[in-house]
Amino acid sequence: MNSTYGEATLRGWFREATGGLPRQFWFLWIGTLINRLGSFVVIFLAIYLTTERHFSQSQAGLVIGLYGVGGAIGTTVGGVLADRWGRRPTMLTAQFGAAALMLTLGFAYAYWQILAVTFALGVVTEAVRPAFSAMMVDVVPDHDRVRAYSLNYWAINLGFALSAVGAGLAAKADYLLLFVVDAGSTLVTALISLVFLAETRPAAAAHGTSLRQSKSARRQKSSGGGLMLALRDRTFVIYLVISLGTVIVMMQHLSTLPIAMASDGLSAATYGWVIAVNGVLIVLGQLFVPRLIEGFDRSRVLALAALIIGIGFGLAAFADAAWFFALTVVIWTLGEMLQSPSNAATVAALSPPTLRGRYQGLSSLNWSAGTALAPVLGGFTQQHLGDAALWAGCFGVCALVAVGQLITGPRRERRISQLLATPAVAGPASTETPIALPPLVAEPVADDARSAG
Repeated sequence: MNSTYGEATLRGWFREATGGLPRQFWFLWIGTLINRLGSFVVIFLAIYLTTERHFSQSQAGLVIGLYGVGGAIGTTVGGVLADRWGRRPTMLTAQFGAAALMLTLGFAYAYWQILAVTFALGVVTEAVRPAFSAMMVDVVPDHDRVRAYSLNYWAINLGFALSAVGAGLAAKADYLLLFVVDAGSTLVTALISLVFLAETRPAAAAHGTSLRQSKSARRQKSSGGGLMLALRDRTFVIYLVISLGTVIVMMQHLSTLPIAMASDGLSAATYGWVIAVNGVLIVLGQLFVPRLIEGFDRSRVLALAALIIGIGFGLAAFADAAWFFALTVVIWTLGEMLQSPSNAATVAALSPPTLRGRYQGLSSLNWSAGTALAPVLGGFTQQHLGDAALWAGCFGVCALVAVGQLITGPRRERRISQLLATPAVAGPASTETPIALPPLVAEPVADDARSAG
C-alpha cells in the first residue's frame, strides 16, 4: 500500500515537474541532451593540451582563454543576430560551423593552429547560446520559466555526467575520438534544429502611449540600436558584473581543478568520474529545486547559492585524494543547482521582449568572460601562489558576490515589476500549444546532465 502510494506520488510529482510545456521547448530540450552527451573536448582540453600536446600550464590557459575571448565575440554577435535575423537561422549557422571547427581542432597540431581554431570555435559555439535562450523565453510563459530552466539544466547535466565518464575512457584509446564524437553530436543537434524548430522571434509592435509604460519600454521604442540600450540598463549590467564573480569561480572546475588533481597524482580518468559527480547529483536533485525555492526572494536564493559554491571550492585547498575532491564537487554542485535556474529566470525577467536576444547575449557574455578569465587568473594564481591561495580566493570572491546580490536585489525586483506592467509584444511564440509530456520522458527512468555561463 505504501509502495503504491509512493509510486503514485512520484508519478504525480514528475508530471507536475514536466507537464504542460510547449512542444518546441521539448525539441530544444532533446537537442540540448544530445549535444551534451557528446561534449567531450572542453571538459578535457586542459589535460589534452598539457599531457598529449605537452604545452605548459600557461600555454594551456591561453588556449582556453582564447576560447572565451572568441565566445565573448560570438555571444555579442549572436544576440544581435537573434533579434534581427532570427533565432533559427542564427542557431543553424552556429551549430553547423561548430561541428566543422571541432573536427578541425582534432587535427590541429601546431600551437598557432590550435590557438586560431580554438578562437574560431569559441565564436561559433557561443553564438548559439543567446538565440537558444531567447527562443526558450519566447515559447515558455513567465510562470513556467524556473521549471523549464531546471528541466533544461537537468538535460545539460545528464549529458555532462555521461560524457565526462565516456571522455575519460575515450581519452585512453585516442584523444582524436573526443573531437570526432563532439563534432558528431553537434551535427545531430543542428539537424534537429533544421527539421523541428520554427522561428519564434517576436514581431515588432508599438507599445502605445499608456502611462503605465516603464522608462525602459519608452527608450526601447525610440532606440534603434538595441545593444547599447541593453548596456545602458544599469540594473541589468550591475547584475551581470556581480554574477561574473560566481562564473569565474565555477569555471575553475574546467581549468585549474584538473591540473590540481593531476599534481596530486590522480589520472584523467579519475578526474572524469570525480567531475561526473556534478552531473549525477544535478540529475538526481535538480527537478526538486523549483518547488524548493518557490516563494523565496530571488536575491536571497542567489546569495545562498554563491556562498555554497564558495565553500565547495574553498575546501579544495584541503583535498589530496579522489574522495575529498568528490566531496568538494558535491558541495559546490548544491550551490550550482540553486544558482542556475534562478539566474536564468532573473535574466529572462529583466529582458524586454523585442530585445531578448541582446539581453541573453550579454548574459552569455558573462559566461564567455568567465571562461576567458578563469583559466588565466586561476592558472596564474595556481602557478605563482599555489593551490591554497587559489581556493581561498574562490571562497572570498563568492562571499563578495553574496553580499552584492543582497544589496542590489530590491532594485532588480522593482525593475521586473515595471516590465511586467508593460504590455507584452505579440509574436509567433504566442501560438505555441502546450503538451503534457514528450515521448522521451513520458515515464520515469533510471536517470542520469552542464552551464556556460
